[in-house]
Amino acid sequence: MQTTLEILTHPLLRDVRHGFFTRKGGASSGLFAGLNCGRRSTDQTEVVALNRARVATAMGVPANALATVKQVHSADVVTLTEADDIPTIAGTEADGIVTARRDVALAVLTADCQPILLADAQAGVIGACHAGWRGALDGIIEATVEAMRAIGATSIRAVIGPTISQRAYEVGPDFMDSFLAEDPAYDRFFSGGPNGRPMFDLPSFGLMRLRDAGVEAEWSGHCTYSDPDKFFSYRRATHESKADYGRLISAITL
Repeated sequence: MQTTLEILTHPLLRDVRHGFFTRKGGASSGLFAGLNCGRRSTDQTEVVALNRARVATAMGVPANALATVKQVHSADVVTLTEADDIPTIAGTEADGIVTARRDVALAVLTADCQPILLADAQAGVIGACHAGWRGALDGIIEATVEAMRAIGATSIRAVIGPTISQRAYEVGPDFMDSFLAEDPAYDRFFSGGPNGRPMFDLPSFGLMRLRDAGVEAEWSGHCTYSDPDKFFSYRRATHESKADYGRLISAITL
């Protein structure tokens, strides 16, 4: 079993420790082979805990200092203060988390949705958010940026990690209509697919929302659907009629 973790980083966040972890390494097997960090998956609880502990070690924090929330495709953000208990935060329904604390690593879980890591290293503020299409459309990106600014961030940089790319993201007309109802100009994020259905460009949509919010941002360029050796993918698992799927983790710390 491969135990060496593979961690993708980006030069835009070079001033803070961060990582977009692939599925390589870890203790899970079967459907979840590798580094499955999803507590809400049907993987063995103790194995997921071991995987998360390895991530914490890689980030330089104790296992109980890897802070996550209960992701629900919302626009809600948690601000982690010095007084907050991290295990308690884990049960809070939200999709963004920000902090100025230096003793924790913030993390989000994904399996096609966008993991976005954000930092203002000079101000000492970091953030992480889980931005699927619904959360991105409803404002999770802007809410995370505003929460960071509320605790002192002024010059934020952000990187979108491995996510599903447009070439793999076929959607229906109702999906497209929900975007056009908000702004007809959003049609630029859709193109015609091989089956005559729209193909949605999620990372480009995320980059637009970040940049419109005044954030310097880039996408790592990795497609979760297209690389099964490196990434878990909800859509790929669905297409292959799998019973469940693993969750990737992305983390950042000051």
